Amino acid sequence: MPYLDHLTIAVRDLVQSRTWYVETLDLKVEFEVPTRNASALQDSGGFTLFLEQRPAEECTPSCVLTFRVDAVDSTYERLVARKVRFERHPQKLFWGYGAELRDPDGYLIRLWDEVSMRDKG
Repeated sequence: MPYLDHLTIAVRDLVQSRTWYVETLDLKVEFEVPTRNASALQDSGGFTLFLEQRPAEECTPSCVLTFRVDAVDSTYERLVARKVRFERHPQKLFWGYGAELRDPDGYLIRLWDEVSMRDKG
């Protein structure tokens, strides 16, 4: 059966977006593709998110990125302490219990964890 291996999103500023994903969501730089103005970032589960710099008019957010974290409430508190802005604090939302924020290009980022989803979702 096939499985999703990677996803590419268009970003306006590769350095800014790469820094945001590394510092905010703890993704690791897997490799860079300078000829494509792209970075491959990997999560702890082995999924790769490609960031590819493109002109601003090609950078309309076209998907929602949902990340499972160890504990959404403590992740939220840690990020807020670092001045990361959230659109929605951890709460019950239509998709379950979690928090929402946006990356520098406006992509919606959802954070959730298994225990909170089961107990509060």
